[in-house]
Amino acid sequence: MNLFKRIIAAATIAVALSTPAFADTLADVTSSGKLRVGVLLDAAPWGYKDAEGKDTGLDVELARMMAKDLNAELEIVPLTGASRIPSLLANKVDVLIAAAGATPERAQQVMFSQPYAAVSLGVFGGNGEKIDNVSGLAGKQIAIAKGSTLDTWLTDNAPEAKLVRFEDTPSAIAAFLAGQADYFAENSAIAAKVADDNPGRNVSIAYRIRLSPAHIGVKQGEQNFLNWINTFLFFHKMNGDLAKLQTTFFKEAQTLPNM
Repeated sequence: MNLFKRIIAAATIAVALSTPAFADTLADVTSSGKLRVGVLLDAAPWGYKDAEGKDTGLDVELARMMAKDLNAELEIVPLTGASRIPSLLANKVDVLIAAAGATPERAQQVMFSQPYAAVSLGVFGGNGEKIDNVSGLAGKQIAIAKGSTLDTWLTDNAPEAKLVRFEDTPSAIAAFLAGQADYFAENSAIAAKVADDNPGRNVSIAYRIRLSPAHIGVKQGEQNFLNWINTFLFFHKMNGDLAKLQTTFFKEAQTLPNM
């Protein structure tokens, strides 16, 4: 081998050794035949246990659909709202289907799919009061899950509201039902389930904040997996499966925003 070829060979080896190895979760899943999906099982109707103790909910059934299309065995990994992104980054799950809203801050760590469902975020009460302006939340005692999107929004936009923070959504709702707070902040799907389960409380929206699409999340750099997920969602949107899931679990079908 002449000197020129030796230099090229050495340079090639150096580049190969210095180039980071990029993970390909899609290839790993199809190779292993196993898919680990992080979901919320304490946030009905997104994810919960039915009367027989079986995992169900819109996110759970969407995870089953994904595993079937990947020809993979599904492992449901229960998470809390606060543990979703850390669990993904720590490789405890392959993908998040956990009622996650996309924000610029979260997008620094997570790549988000096109939306698969849409709900409204708001403040809900049981007294029939309607609040037209965010300033009307001043002095209102609102139960909320700590670190949630709604916690952040209300902290920034309704600083005079009296936020009562709890570790998770069930605790915040339990506090509202027990009379420890006059309102709770959540999305419309969860609020509808609370209303169905507690008809005597007359739960209704007091202040609507905004429409909130839900997205599937993968780690940064997982472009192959994200491309597959978006194709998966497009296919099931076109054949009506996503609308059917939303109607089944949310009792209404929202028009999904375009991405």
